[in-house]
Amino acid sequence: MTDAVVLMAYGSPERLEDVPAYYADIRGGRPIRPELLEDLVERYRRLGIEDGSPLNAVTEEARAALERELGLPVYTGMRHWTPRIAEAAARALDGGAERVVGLVLAPHYSRMSIGRYRALLEEALAGRAELRFIESWGADPGFVDLLAERIRGTGAHVVFTAHSLPARIVDEGDPYRDQLLETARLVSARAGVTDWSFSFQSESPTGEPWLGPDILDHLTALHGRGVTDVLLCPVGFVADHLEIRWDLDTEARERAAELGLRLERIELPNAEPAFIAVLARLVRQALPVPSVR
Repeated sequence: MTDAVVLMAYGSPERLEDVPAYYADIRGGRPIRPELLEDLVERYRRLGIEDGSPLNAVTEEARAALERELGLPVYTGMRHWTPRIAEAAARALDGGAERVVGLVLAPHYSRMSIGRYRALLEEALAGRAELRFIESWGADPGFVDLLAERIRGTGAHVVFTAHSLPARIVDEGDPYRDQLLETARLVSARAGVTDWSFSFQSESPTGEPWLGPDILDHLTALHGRGVTDVLLCPVGFVADHLEIRWDLDTEARERAAELGLRLERIELPNAEPAFIAVLARLVRQALPVPSVR
């Protein structure tokens, strides 16, 4: 059976002029408040998007490295930018794939996130290839080891972070928050770190409660407890993009400076070989028999 991989990510605009279309895609036709669009454009401007989109570049680097590691065709599919998930599925089918492994560059499952990626890929494949979808991998030993190595030996208070989602998902039985906390517990235990906490980031202004505490509020609370040194360890993100470079490297650093906190964050895996090895093992585990090109 001929196999292929569709490696999925959120997507990112390439230029400032792309930001309105990108935001409109995220909003899915819902009205966009002008001030929110202006704020997003300004964030990308301050981050120097015209010099290159870090997320798209890292995703392509990871795709190429994973393809070399596996010896299988790997196609990139973006949820909110190009190439789309449907385009990636079409390329896999055109290449003769009879079985497709779907893998999202996000370790934890939520119906609002990973569930949507799966639905888009299933729709695009339309039953023309068998789908082996990897729903979550935040507790994968290799991934845990990779993060644990980055915090091992620190004397700072470690704050694990992830993208917030509407708080109602907890009442709906969504496993997202529990999976995140499990990753934090596994990583801290593997690293021998006992002084840690968890915080969310990147909440959207939708008018409903989101999972918290938010990282900015959490830093204020830590300062009030007498914490002086903080090491941020994002566990819900694997690449440097807007939610990292703005929400943590810009806003969180500014809040820390105001409070007099010393703040650092770990380097994210991006496309480093050890991380690609983790992804490759996940794909191999999803395939029941050796692949045939």
